[in-house]
Amino acid sequence: MNVIVCAKQVPNTNEVRIDPVKGTLIRDGVPSILNPDDANALEEALKLKDENPETKVTVISMGPDQAKEMLRECLAMGADEAILLSDRAFGGSDTYTTSNAISSAIRKIGDYDIIFCGRQAIDGDTAQVGPQIAEKLDVPQVTYMQEFKLEGDEVTVQRQLEDGYELIRVKTPVMLTAVKELNEPRYMTMDGIYRAYETEIPVWGIHDVDVEPAQVGLKASPTNVYRSFTPEPKGKGVMIEGKTNQEKVDSLMARLKEKHII
Repeated sequence: MNVIVCAKQVPNTNEVRIDPVKGTLIRDGVPSILNPDDANALEEALKLKDENPETKVTVISMGPDQAKEMLRECLAMGADEAILLSDRAFGGSDTYTTSNAISSAIRKIGDYDIIFCGRQAIDGDTAQVGPQIAEKLDVPQVTYMQEFKLEGDEVTVQRQLEDGYELIRVKTPVMLTAVKELNEPRYMTMDGIYRAYETEIPVWGIHDVDVEPAQVGLKASPTNVYRSFTPEPKGKGVMIEGKTNQEKVDSLMARLKEKHII
């Protein structure tokens, strides 16, 4: 079985700061990490490999050269191969153009049974890239996977909903997006870390995948983020005093009248 995991290197949102003038992320000095939901996706792929050692797990990512460090983390956890899509032509891609590039890379990889993606990336929170990849590869998709079972060529997925879950059965090949409730990602091993730094990570550019320059990058992106900002903190709240509920109501009504709200 061949499994592909799509992963992204993201800034650690616990330490993200916004430039108040430019309205952009301040990335200097901010550590980058493996996107948490993608770690759950990778763990589920590695569990399949644990059950069947012949399973091959390939991790693919798109980003700058520094994303190799995140891919080495994936290798150290147990992935067999890692591929980085990196080219100036890919710069500024939104979800639509990112999925164009990644789906083209997956076509180049060829034979695959399952594509695992994280539900969403913590730097964008769009939850769009995985489903768009499935559409462009013309394979079925199930999102928000919180339980997973494989029997032969049939996958049974428990799909998370706000008020319950759906039970869906689908045949491979299929694209699945993982939520954090799916599993607990494993740690890297010492042997895995050594192997990760001994493994060459190929870098594919615009000419290595079957995608036109007009289908990727900032100019081809139908959406753009023009500004990011930190909301202004709200003012201190006012506690309504009173010994009884009626006194509290009277106090509230008096304040509303003072402000000409009523």
